[in-house]
Amino acid sequence: MVSSTPAKLPTINLLGENSKPGTKSWISTCKTIRNAMEDYGCFIAIYDKISEQLHYNVFEVIQPMFDLPEQVKARNSSNLPYHGYYKPGNPMPLLDSFGLEDAPLLEKTKNFTNLLWPNGNETFCETVHEYAKKTSELEQLVTRMVFESYGVDKYLDSHLNSTSYLLRIAKYRVPHKDEDSLGALGHTDKNFVTILHQNEIDGLEVQTKDGQWLTYDHSSPQSFVVMAGEPFLAWSNNRIHAPVHRVIMKGNKARYSLALFSTSKDTIETPKEMVDDEHPLQFKPFDYMGLLSFYTEDVTRMAMCTIKDYCGLQKTI
Repeated sequence: MVSSTPAKLPTINLLGENSKPGTKSWISTCKTIRNAMEDYGCFIAIYDKISEQLHYNVFEVIQPMFDLPEQVKARNSSNLPYHGYYKPGNPMPLLDSFGLEDAPLLEKTKNFTNLLWPNGNETFCETVHEYAKKTSELEQLVTRMVFESYGVDKYLDSHLNSTSYLLRIAKYRVPHKDEDSLGALGHTDKNFVTILHQNEIDGLEVQTKDGQWLTYDHSSPQSFVVMAGEPFLAWSNNRIHAPVHRVIMKGNKARYSLALFSTSKDTIETPKEMVDDEHPLQFKPFDYMGLLSFYTEDVTRMAMCTIKDYCGLQKTI
């Protein structure tokens, strides 16, 4: 009798030669990342450019945010959906989160800090800014590796120059005995790439193409979940998968997480090199703000792959 090993999210080491452009290890790792993004839509990156000390520091400085008065938290407002403060309530009563736009820019992190602490909070500002800046470097590294693997790296500079970031800082409290353990509803991301990082409390689950839920088991302070969103799926002409994922709370401690979302300020379109007889064009050019507006018009669109309804050509059906 052949024993089957339970499926797990792929883990990819981005240490040393694996992240050094031009080496054999780099070329091999680029291909491995592309395969993971096509098969699972995500992978676990082991990445040491974000130190263990920074990991512990950032989770230490973000926790007091959630103890601030409600009227102070509400100062984190935005005209864009899901870009400002999210107050716990239906349908996600366990989730409490903030949105920090352009977090890798020091000025933006200072502005956010002063909203919550008018007298200043230098430790918070410096720590969160350093974390966001280094995490954006991980996002750019992965994006470069995918572009190179597809042979379309000539478009990389233009893409990175148009990229902006949103850092969401979240707390999931422990559910009461009579509450459901669902922390975040199942959904696909509407941005290009997401870098997810958490404290030692697990809860993230990712759905495979065949409907199986895989649990992300936190392995170390230097492990990060890299996940593709719907715009990446469209850019790749439906090669890259955008997975449904959710949070299920476990244990008796609060879960804290950081999610860096990359978006494009320019029109997103499939490179002509990704289109051929075997892979006919499946999506019209689109912009992130248009997609965001489209899916927020109807809350039921949050849990489905909206991009095909928004800008897909008929041949995708």
